[in-house]
Amino acid sequence: MVRIGMFLGDRYEILEKIGSGGMAEVFKGKDHKLNRFVAVKVLKDEFVEDKNFVRKFKEEAQAAAALAHPNIVNVYDVGDEQNIFYIVMELVEGITLKTYIEKKGRLTVKEATSIAIQVASGLEIAHNNQIVHRDIKPQNIIISREGKVKVTDFGIAKSISSNTNTADAMGSVHYTSPEQARGGYSDAKSDIYSLGIVMYEMVTGRVPFDGETTVVVAVKHLQEDIVSPRVYASDVPVSLEHIILKCTEKSPDRRYANAAELIADLKQSLLTPDVNFIKEIVPDGAKTVAITRDEISKIKRETGRIPAAADDAESKYAYLDRLNAEKDEDYDDEDYEDDEDYEDEDYEDDEYDEDYDDGKRGKGGIFGFLKKDKKEKEADDDEDEDDEDNDGILDPKMEKIMTIGGIVAAIIIVIILAVIIGKVLGFGKGSGNKNTDDTEIADVLNEKVEVPSLLGLSYSAAKDELNKLGLGIKLGETKSSDQYDAGQIISQSEEAGTKVDPNTTIIVDVCGDGEKVEVPDVKGYSQAKAESALKALGLTVDITEVASEDVAAGKVISTSPAAGKKIDKSGVVTVVVSKGKEEDQQIEVPTITGKTEAKAKELLKAAGLASGQASQEFSDTVDEGNIISQSPKAGTKVNKDSKVSYVISKGKENKDVYIGNYSGMSESEATSKAQGKGLKVVVDYEYSSSVASGQVTRTEPGNGTTVAAGSTVKIWVSKGTESVSVPDLSGMNASQAQTALSSVGLTLGGTTTGTAAPSEGDSGRIYDWSSKGSSVSKGTAISITVYGAYVAPTPEPTPTPTPSTPSEGGEGNTQ
Repeated sequence: MVRIGMFLGDRYEILEKIGSGGMAEVFKGKDHKLNRFVAVKVLKDEFVEDKNFVRKFKEEAQAAAALAHPNIVNVYDVGDEQNIFYIVMELVEGITLKTYIEKKGRLTVKEATSIAIQVASGLEIAHNNQIVHRDIKPQNIIISREGKVKVTDFGIAKSISSNTNTADAMGSVHYTSPEQARGGYSDAKSDIYSLGIVMYEMVTGRVPFDGETTVVVAVKHLQEDIVSPRVYASDVPVSLEHIILKCTEKSPDRRYANAAELIADLKQSLLTPDVNFIKEIVPDGAKTVAITRDEISKIKRETGRIPAAADDAESKYAYLDRLNAEKDEDYDDEDYEDDEDYEDEDYEDDEYDEDYDDGKRGKGGIFGFLKKDKKEKEADDDEDEDDEDNDGILDPKMEKIMTIGGIVAAIIIVIILAVIIGKVLGFGKGSGNKNTDDTEIADVLNEKVEVPSLLGLSYSAAKDELNKLGLGIKLGETKSSDQYDAGQIISQSEEAGTKVDPNTTIIVDVCGDGEKVEVPDVKGYSQAKAESALKALGLTVDITEVASEDVAAGKVISTSPAAGKKIDKSGVVTVVVSKGKEEDQQIEVPTITGKTEAKAKELLKAAGLASGQASQEFSDTVDEGNIISQSPKAGTKVNKDSKVSYVISKGKENKDVYIGNYSGMSESEATSKAQGKGLKVVVDYEYSSSVASGQVTRTEPGNGTTVAAGSTVKIWVSKGTESVSVPDLSGMNASQAQTALSSVGLTLGGTTTGTAAPSEGDSGRIYDWSSKGSSVSKGTAISITVYGAYVAPTPEPTPTPTPSTPSEGGEGNTQ
């Protein structure tokens, strides 16, 4: 068992507990060998006897220890002693990206792009080392006080090896990829999908898919089209919009092939934000096909999207919901309450809930309880390997763009380094240009408060001014001054304009004339009577209210200095007034309208109240992220710990409409969907060899476009494959036939040599062809038959003449 003050490995002293997850606890420690503070993650006692848990714990250490990069939380050491298994990590002082998004509502485009580049840079190193994180989410991304972004928690990371073809665990359901949700093969592209969801949340302040249960969210990742981030944040440039949409494609083949390509596009988007240079990837053979309703039902049954029985589904989904609820409760907020350097999600271990104990938890993603047929699984693995073979092919145009983008990015990096060096050496001071992403991050992390000018104010007025800013006040000395009247503040310990930490106490000196007065006894007086008596002597009154079981509300309990003490005239007397019994206390609700949610929670907590229900509405007058209204209203008296509800502004309503995807729908379905979004519809028809007749082939404008409400969208519907008449090819040669067929949308098929040509000029000429005299589908190949070589006929032989024979009687003999 780990105890505060003990040493691990004769080197690491355990100082304090800073976090707790489902399977491990995190402590702040000190490395006495290297004299530095570290974070020590220790496997909980109840799991040390389970070999499977211990193996997973060591795998995390091995996965992270192999990675050394500025954007990854470093692992320094791993060990075990006395049945204590621990990992020693870099101690990062900062907050999670999730907390940062919650504080700001949503991030600027430059901030989001900068953070995404740093996260992708860390992932690139991991992927190059054959490590897939598999749980990228804002809770696992830490922003240090210096503005450095670091990826942590490789608890469910996996090595990309030949024997790791399927994922045994999925990450947080709001950020998980479709292939993880269905329990399929996960690789580097799965991390890119999750990063795309994180980018979406950074620029919009919301995740694209949400629901009441983990199953509902997972199904949305599998089924629903992602809504363009520009619908919720119209200032998102077109380049970043398409980068996010490419990262979050359902098919891994359509996403970025690797993190390096993503980084190149992100850097290019900073240079040309309003240019859509993102290249869409269309995998080979990715043609639109018609799927019957029977096939859809079969797919749903086999992927587990529709359970066989309602009771069965309820039990399985209830188990997964409970599992998710356990994850949500992994962290105890109180662990971090007293340590301002950390937030309650900086070190998160909920990945073990999903990954440890493979034999007890369901495998294969959110639908892992439906086992996959072994042959089908092997076929999927073969298909995945084929897909991987094609990943290395890079389009020459994209390669050129990336090369140019790399050069430009290098120039930008050189300029940034020059500016940083200049600031370090003191150049460029006084420029006043503080509008940088690092400054914004630092401001939120440090939450400094600017000290106002208190000179000339009374002590009580100064106290009110400082308390509004979360600062305290303390009386220093009473001094004479020719510039100020008695009782006015003449100096302050922190100059006006200085930025200090919240809760800092400002010491002030008050003007006095050197005369001494005796503090009267006002114990038991009403507050008004006590103030009157003290002010009559030229003293300044500071009222403090406390609960009291003995003194009635509104009556003075005591004073400081006590009655009878002599102090400088114009000095401050603190009067402690009873608020009555604790249970009878009524607290005045502070004004939180116009404040950010984080500031509102801070004010309510300081007043002894709790945050109630928070809702969101569009507002044309209140900035996004600030509070529009509150209930109860400011100034209302309520009991201690009462809840105050409020409405947060979503900014001006974006009336633009996201067109959506209509491909494969019937004409009536597509028309109804578009009209349901307030769009006007024009329908036109076209022939298509890939889309069945009556189904939508495309829209103008296309999917991914947002248009003003009431705009007209053109829906193209397939007329099926076009039929044409086969032309008369008689007497043509092959070249002439090809031209004739091409002119009507047909192609030339095979050529067969038939009988010998009837004449020398007919050799090679067509005398027969397929589909002769009929109509066929456009694009059909027509086979032809041509005459062979002409064979000349053989001439008949000339007859030989017969010689004459002399008569019997001989020459000159006559009858």
